[in-house]
Amino acid sequence: MDFMTDRDVQKYMEDGYVVLDGLLTPRECDELRQRMAEIVDRMDVPGHCRTTFSTSHDEQLQTQGNADYFITSGDKIRFFFEKGVFDDKGEFIVPKQRSLNKVGHALHAYEPLYKQVTHSPKIQGMAKKLGLMSPVILQSMFIFKQPGFGGEGKKTTRHRTRTQNSACELLSISRLSLFCLFGYLFFLVTPHQDATFLYTEPLGRVMGLWVALEDATVNNGCLWFIPGSHTSGISRRMVRTPKGTFPLTDFRGREQAYADERFVAAPVKKGGVVLIHGEVVHRSAVNTSEDSRHVYTFHLMEAQDTRWSPDNWLQPTEELPFPPLYTK
Repeated sequence: MDFMTDRDVQKYMEDGYVVLDGLLTPRECDELRQRMAEIVDRMDVPGHCRTTFSTSHDEQLQTQGNADYFITSGDKIRFFFEKGVFDDKGEFIVPKQRSLNKVGHALHAYEPLYKQVTHSPKIQGMAKKLGLMSPVILQSMFIFKQPGFGGEGKKTTRHRTRTQNSACELLSISRLSLFCLFGYLFFLVTPHQDATFLYTEPLGRVMGLWVALEDATVNNGCLWFIPGSHTSGISRRMVRTPKGTFPLTDFRGREQAYADERFVAAPVKKGGVVLIHGEVVHRSAVNTSEDSRHVYTFHLMEAQDTRWSPDNWLQPTEELPFPPLYTK
């Protein structure tokens, strides 16, 4: 029996998303979380995140360092922190495991457990059920959704330091395009369409898979969607700026305003997955619970008869071309 039914396919086509229970077992979820805990325990904090500002030039250099660190992360495993987790000396003021917003963007290529999940028979079966002929994997991330973080709200904390305004803490970037670059899918998670940042010609060739490693609820920051919003195209694009210029990205067009009442919550049980059409409008709110909401997420693209935009922030490299989903 197929993991994805004909009815599931119909809902995905009509609404632009579908929630499916039971992609992973609880044990598999725990193994992925444990492996990430090991990665975090051994991580080296990027040097530009530990900079103490003495001049405006220092701050400018750190902002540039953050931009470079992100835009070259497509073929690497890199660490991105929440706001307010470092003191003025660049030392943690929260436990290391609670400091991160996400780890990305090539877990699917370099971490065996994540690679196994990404290429699992159920994932391949869903792609085939949806008619994908030559899907490739664009990127992958582990999103932590720490309590009080990771949505449109702001965390209230006793720790208020100068570094909360630093470029290293990605929520507080002052330049608009950088703020949106670092925040687009991963930090603020305001209403957006994935195709704004992962653009293809024609549109409709990108799909996100959002795997809940813990229960995702309204209280801890589940996804919210506007059903059927994937049929109207996109209103803006994020593009790379010409080489040698800064900021490294900019926007063409403007994000539309969406009424709150149009959004529908999509809670997911531990081990479930949400399939997300590249043009469906979605968001998530701040985690107001006392618990994390860990997620493994990755994006696929139908490569057959598709042009990946050279203006996208994410680009394949010689070291890591976009790998095919289907294994022999």
